[in-house]
Amino acid sequence: MSDEPRISVMVVDDHPIWRDGVARDLTEHGFDVRATAPDAEAALRIARTVQPDVVLMDLNLGSTSGVDATREITAALPSTKVLVLSASGEHKDVLEAVKAGASGYLVKSASAVELVDAVHRTAAGDPVFTAGLAGLVLGEYRRMADASIADAAGAEPPRLTERETDVLRLVAKGLTARQIAERLVLSHRTVENHVQSTLRKLQLHNRVELARYAIEHGLDEE
Repeated sequence: MSDEPRISVMVVDDHPIWRDGVARDLTEHGFDVRATAPDAEAALRIARTVQPDVVLMDLNLGSTSGVDATREITAALPSTKVLVLSASGEHKDVLEAVKAGASGYLVKSASAVELVDAVHRTAAGDPVFTAGLAGLVLGEYRRMADASIADAAGAEPPRLTERETDVLRLVAKGLTARQIAERLVLSHRTVENHVQSTLRKLQLHNRVELARYAIEHGLDEE
């Protein structure tokens, strides 16, 4: 008998017969089925308690959404992976589930052997998709990446005012806010306002990053 811990699973489905049948099959194949849930609200609450390795998630949970449940569970429990097990093979449903954090997507017509293999692979961190769906997801990721690159290429650098540039140049030279205020004949508060404004425009977090940005752009040499 293996000394490895059993993979813990939770089954979420609003149909009791299907839910109990899947739980029973997984138990017979050596999985530790810790809980089942009928809807999104119960799924999140129970998942927080039992913290399974894998959640088998139906998308159509009556009045609630399996996509929403997937998003909430993956956000609350980063180590828990969600494998969607749905009757729908619609591209829209697949992409929404993956964007919500699902690690894989299996249609309910899959065999018991395919389901068992999928749970094992999901627990190991592999993306698992019913045949034909993996290409769809990969294609969407490529499209999003291309769009992101195009946006970045077409985007203009943040525009700083002349005074913000003056302050940034002195930050790069290592001057304190008070020294900058004296050099530019400004109040200390005005200098701080310029610094905060520049941080926001450049999407930086602190003066260290601000100085690095200025140095990388040659502002410390001007």
